[in-house]
Amino acid sequence: MFKNILVGISFLFLSQTVLSQDFEVAPVVINFNANPGEIQQTTVTIRNHANIKQAYTFNMGDFEIQADGTKKRIAAGKSDRSCAHWLTVTPSFIEMNPNEEREVKVLITVPQGENGSKWCYIYAQATSEQKENPVDKQLATGILITPRIAILVNQSPKSNLNYKGTIANLKDITEPTDSVYRYSVDVKNTGDKIIEAKVQLTIANMKTYKETKFENDMQRVYPGETRNFILTMPKSTGKGKYAVAAILDYGHGTNLEGTQILVDLK
Repeated sequence: MFKNILVGISFLFLSQTVLSQDFEVAPVVINFNANPGEIQQTTVTIRNHANIKQAYTFNMGDFEIQADGTKKRIAAGKSDRSCAHWLTVTPSFIEMNPNEEREVKVLITVPQGENGSKWCYIYAQATSEQKENPVDKQLATGILITPRIAILVNQSPKSNLNYKGTIANLKDITEPTDSVYRYSVDVKNTGDKIIEAKVQLTIANMKTYKETKFENDMQRVYPGETRNFILTMPKSTGKGKYAVAAILDYGHGTNLEGTQILVDLK
């Protein structure tokens, strides 16, 4: 796909699709891994589900990660981690007939010396020019609702191998009314790579030394971000004293990280 302009390309993207009220976009997450000075390119597909001819524009935006893990949207270029100005969407304006499907090119050009992980949004937005749309005429408030879909773009160079995460603050948060035992633990990304953090709950009976592992939870954690994980195990585990451990695995040849507490299950 467009191999003639790719430079050392090795990117992955998730094939999710987001459907708005009258159009859809896929994928909605793009992961680039261009090294400084390199160019990479992919495509985004947009489909018009409206029963009228519709125009769409593509614009950039940024976000900041809040303490609770939510993303606060801000203007393009306002984040220290922004790669918005490295992106080019071609064409940036398209008109489509009903049920038509088109592809747009998304190109990232990483400047020399930029070895850090960056991210931003591309907003695919229906324009407000379609005044003949009968739905618009029915809006009693007179407010025109313009559908918009956010495409998340992550850029993290292959040459950047600074994967690092820590896990801490494991605690029992089980309430008397809970049907399972519940444990809370925090994972912080202390490196400079976006990590897919997998956390698994493991227990060991202090009397029999029998070890049991439970289902893991996985979350994407951005550099500098702390994410909270809630881990569970059934109350049928059995009575006794246990060492409860939360084990962090984020791959890439890194060592497992862990934290544990002692509990007495009644």
